[in-house]
Amino acid sequence: MSARVADVMTTDGVAVRASTSFKQIAARLRNQGVSAFPVLSDDGTVIGVVSEADLLPKEALEAGYEGHRGWLSRRRHRQELAKAAGMTAADLMSRPAVTVGPYDLVSHAAHLMYDCGITCLPVTGTGGKLAGMLSRAEVLSVFGRPDEQIRREIIEKVIIRMFHADPASFTITVSDGVVTLQTSGRTTAIGHQIAAHLRHMEGVIAVREPG
Repeated sequence: MSARVADVMTTDGVAVRASTSFKQIAARLRNQGVSAFPVLSDDGTVIGVVSEADLLPKEALEAGYEGHRGWLSRRRHRQELAKAAGMTAADLMSRPAVTVGPYDLVSHAAHLMYDCGITCLPVTGTGGKLAGMLSRAEVLSVFGRPDEQIRREIIEKVIIRMFHADPASFTITVSDGVVTLQTSGRTTAIGHQIAAHLRHMEGVIAVREPG
């Protein structure tokens, strides 16, 4: 019922080593059209993430630019100056890396992205080894599910299997991810329970239920 990270992630994610130079990182970000790379140790463990934001301080601060320094805390300013002087991925990366596992829920990954303000997540498997990458676009891909697939899952997995109810007692339509659930008087109570569950189903934009 709930999509897992493994269902939508990219398995050929590109990474850099801790020793990769600033110039190489910048070129690869541009050439491969991504916003960040996981950084790997010599044994392939994910130890951090280096992003476009980690590279920007070199251009903005190393030459002595003081434009919005007043907006930054002293601690953050020191961190930004350290990154401006960075030469390798190990110097520039944000650590520890915020990661997800392949069997984590996509909804959990979405919360991490939102809370941490990041655009992609390394997916790590056994021993912290890189298993793939998950982008915002891939998280949002769950909303591309066909309406008929959503409707079929509501009937088979929710109404019949979960609530042990007769699907003939409900009228269900799905249009552009919006579910409309109609019930008779005797099924209104269970209808509200079903509707509450449907709001957490992948691909469902909204649920309209009996008043």
